[in-house]
Amino acid sequence: MTQEVIRLRNLRESQAVLRAKDATSQAGFTAERIPSRFFARRPILIDDGPGHTEHRKQLVRFFSPRALEERHRAFIERTAADYVTQARQAGGCRVDDLGLQFSVRVASEIVGLTAGDTSALAKRLEAFFKQPPVDHTRTDHGRTREDWIQAARRALVPLASFYLRDVLPAIRARRAHPTDDIISHLLAHGYRSREILMECLTYGTAGMVTTREFISMTMLRMFNDPRLRIRYLAAEEPERLAILNEVIRLEPPVAHLYRRVQARADGCPYDPGALVDIDVRQTNVYPDIFTPEPDGVCTDRQLTASERAGLSFGDGAHRCPGSHLALLETDVLVRALFDAGAVLERSPDHEFDTLVQGYQLRGFSVTFSNSAAAP
Repeated sequence: MTQEVIRLRNLRESQAVLRAKDATSQAGFTAERIPSRFFARRPILIDDGPGHTEHRKQLVRFFSPRALEERHRAFIERTAADYVTQARQAGGCRVDDLGLQFSVRVASEIVGLTAGDTSALAKRLEAFFKQPPVDHTRTDHGRTREDWIQAARRALVPLASFYLRDVLPAIRARRAHPTDDIISHLLAHGYRSREILMECLTYGTAGMVTTREFISMTMLRMFNDPRLRIRYLAAEEPERLAILNEVIRLEPPVAHLYRRVQARADGCPYDPGALVDIDVRQTNVYPDIFTPEPDGVCTDRQLTASERAGLSFGDGAHRCPGSHLALLETDVLVRALFDAGAVLERSPDHEFDTLVQGYQLRGFSVTFSNSAAAP
C-alpha cells in the first residue's frame, strides 16, 4: 500500500518542515498506529501540538547543560569508571553491551527508575525492540496483520515486566518520597501509571537505542582513525564535543525522520496527508552548508548551534531534549575506555533497525593493554 512521499535531502528544506508549527505530526516509530484513546496525555516522542510543546518545555530542564553539570556529571563519571574497571578486571568487554548498561543506568537515574537492577532493566528494554521489520513509507508500514500480531506479542511480555519490575516500584517510591526526577515531575502533574510507563519507555529506550549506538560508533571511528583518536584524547572538552558533533553528524543513530503533513504552512508547502521522509544522512552532508569536505571530520566549520550536528538530534518541536546528555555520556565513557588502554579485539557487525531507522553495531569487543590510550 503506497502513499504520497516527499523525500527531502536538503538541510534548509528539512529544517523548515520540522520547524513548521502545527503543520505536521509525528509519523516515525509507528506513532500513527498507537491509539490516542489509551492516553489522556500521549508520550512526548509521538505527541504534537500545544500540549506537547508545554510538556517538552517542562522536561528540558532535566537535560539542560547546567543540570547535567551540577547534578549528574559526577554520577556519570563515577558510573563510567565503575563499568570500565569491571571490564578491565574481566580482561575485556563488548563495547555494545557496555554502552547499553552505561546509557540505561544514566537514563534511569535521571528518569527515576532506580528501584531495580540495571542489567535486568536493559535486557527488558532490549527485548521490547525485537520487532518485525517495518517500512514507514507504506500506509501499512510494510507489515501484514500477522506481523502486527507478532509485534504485539513480542512487546507485551517485556513491557509488562518493565512496568511491574521497574516502573511501578518507582512510582510507589516517588509517591512516598518525591525527588527531582522525571517520574516525580509526571506524578506532580497528574500523569496516570500507563502514561508514566510510556514516558519511561520513551526515555529508557532513547538512552538505550541511540546513545548506545553512538558510543559504539565513536569508539569504532577512533580505532579506525588513530590521528583523530590522538587529537580527541589530547583535547580539552570544548574541542572533544566539537569532534563528537562531527561524528554524530556523519553517523546519525536515526537515519530517517518522518512527518505527516496536516496543513500547508510557511516552510511546509506540501499537500495534507503526504508523508515527508527526511534522509538525515544526506541532509547532514549537504554541501552548501557543510564545507569544506562535507564527508570529513572538521571542527572549524562556521555553523550555528542548530547546525553543528546536522539533523542527528532532529529539529523543531521534536528536537531531542537529551542531546547534551548523549554527548556528555559518550565523551565520558569513550575517554574512560581509552584511558584504561582499550585495544580493538573484534570489529562490530553492522545491522539496521527499521523501527528506529538506525544502525546497530554488535559483537564489538575490546581488550585492555598495559599502555593506556596507546594509538
